[in-house]
Amino acid sequence: MATLDLNMDSHWLPFTPNRHFRKEPRVFTAADGMVFTTHDGRQVIDGISSLWCVGAGHNRKPINEAIKKQLDTLDYATAFQASNDQAFLAAERIAAMAPGDLNKVLFCNSGSEAADTSLKVALAYHRARGEGHRSVFIGREKGYHGVGFGGMSVGGIPANRKVYGTALLPRVDHMRFINDPANPYIHNREPESQEDYLLELEQRILPLHDPSNVAAIIVEPIAGSAGWYIPPKGYLKRLREICDKHGILLIFDEVITGFGRMGTNFGADYYGVVPDMLNFAKAVTNGVIPLGGVICRDKIYDAMMKTDAPEHVIEFFHGYTYSGHPVACAAAVATLDLYQKDALFPRAAEMGKVLGDAFHSTFKGLPNVIGIRSLGLAAAVELAPMAGSPGKRAYDIFIDCFKKGALVRPAGDTVVIAPPYIVEKSHIDTLVNTLADSIRAHR
Repeated sequence: MATLDLNMDSHWLPFTPNRHFRKEPRVFTAADGMVFTTHDGRQVIDGISSLWCVGAGHNRKPINEAIKKQLDTLDYATAFQASNDQAFLAAERIAAMAPGDLNKVLFCNSGSEAADTSLKVALAYHRARGEGHRSVFIGREKGYHGVGFGGMSVGGIPANRKVYGTALLPRVDHMRFINDPANPYIHNREPESQEDYLLELEQRILPLHDPSNVAAIIVEPIAGSAGWYIPPKGYLKRLREICDKHGILLIFDEVITGFGRMGTNFGADYYGVVPDMLNFAKAVTNGVIPLGGVICRDKIYDAMMKTDAPEHVIEFFHGYTYSGHPVACAAAVATLDLYQKDALFPRAAEMGKVLGDAFHSTFKGLPNVIGIRSLGLAAAVELAPMAGSPGKRAYDIFIDCFKKGALVRPAGDTVVIAPPYIVEKSHIDTLVNTLADSIRAHR
């Protein structure tokens, strides 16, 4: 490996084993289309859309030009007591893409901020309706909702929670996970299951807290960060019915499934379920500039506006310095235009079938493979953990694939591929074959 002419002493990398990284640094210096260039001049295929973000591929000129134009026009303006034209344009576009009456967009800067924002909206909404006692939140085991204290509280990945347990929100419970061990191979379809994964919610969790005290239930339509776990057929529709029955808000965290990953605008469209709030980030700007947000149903906004307070009083005391940043919103508008112009969402649906077929035809029967899951433009292969070293097998495979020119994502003992929507079959073949060779080598 070439010598890296960078001082790495000051940068503390997020969600990274920093000690190992210092020994084997992986630094990107350029990107175009489907490919990164590394610090030592190698080409690496982006098999994970750079953390689920880069749907349209890297270095897309329409997005770059929109950013440059906006910087030359309005670089920044306060988000409090004023706004900017790009924020209104982006909100209009996003609301128009959302299903049902999800029409009100609260901007923030990341999926983590979106999660905490949606939880705060839920509390404020119930208080505005005279039900301020609704303060219980329900998440799901292995759910991921970012790294804010609210998102960690409703999240269900143990490693993300254990250090901060004493400071997490107190009135939180978790539904059981959706993975069916009896159905480890899911091939481009919604799985059927004999298990009732919402029975515990109805028979234990809601009675324990009393449904009248529950503010919201938050789930990812597909558990992305945990390793692309797909809910059984009918699960989300029934969850919607349970929430409606008890006056509980339903929040979809679509930071990963939003803007094309499922071949549709949102996972909500794919499953035919309209949540009360929908969190987004990542692909909305093609990952180029941070932007996130929460899309709320009209009833939530309307309830907050029905107040006896004078008009000069703020209705919802929440926001960020960079909420609706003009450059980020200009990037979002250009990104959404590009998705539409190039018909990238239908392309994601088409290439998702190719990816799923490749996973199931290649990995089934390989050493230590215990499950394969594919739906939308993402697929996961689950591996038997090494005795005493959970996660090491997948991590070693990730490192090996990187050295061979393929960026894949380890998630516990699962390896995920979720490429940009512009992916070609040749890219999929290279990614899958590289991963298969590495699985064989790491028995």
